[in-house]
Amino acid sequence: MVDFKNNSDNAVFVFKDVHNTIVNSIRRIILEEVPTFAIEDVEVVNNASPLYDETIAQRLGLVPIKTDLSSYNLKSECKCGGIGCALCEVSMHLKQDEDGYVYSGSITSDDPQIVPVDKEIPITKLFNGKTLELNLKAVLGNGNEHIKWAPAHTFLREVENNVELVIEPFGQLDSKVIYNTAIDTLIKKITELEEQF
Repeated sequence: MVDFKNNSDNAVFVFKDVHNTIVNSIRRIILEEVPTFAIEDVEVVNNASPLYDETIAQRLGLVPIKTDLSSYNLKSECKCGGIGCALCEVSMHLKQDEDGYVYSGSITSDDPQIVPVDKEIPITKLFNGKTLELNLKAVLGNGNEHIKWAPAHTFLREVENNVELVIEPFGQLDSKVIYNTAIDTLIKKITELEEQF
């Protein structure tokens, strides 16, 4: 049996009469296999900021992006064969030519649902009328490929003979969506294992 408690910062799933190894499997799937969007490709049109292109690309990759799992596919499962299409990637753009900090809120997206979770994540700073212009691609990925695709921080704790799974989302997905996606993945893995036997 599973009880659910939720607040603004995290969700707690309380497992009664369930071995902690099963709950830990769900935790591992959340970290490694629940897909989210992250910026993967960065084309630098103009970078007159103090940071190297590679540093800006890394910072952009770590910006959490809101994710819609019902409308997009992983590239490995897409009909395009991983080439890249409107079903597995989203084009984004960033352009700023005003002095001051460049924030994640400056990123515009072809899909208004696939945008940065937080608009105030600093990317770099511009001085003396310099310009930063980038073309970006956000793609679905899994945390087992890179941590930037992990949807949440999650951990277990034992309370009064129960096991609690705590999920602290980064904002790409709701905690219930993260949990349900992990459960679906676990069931699929168990079914595939049964079929092999």
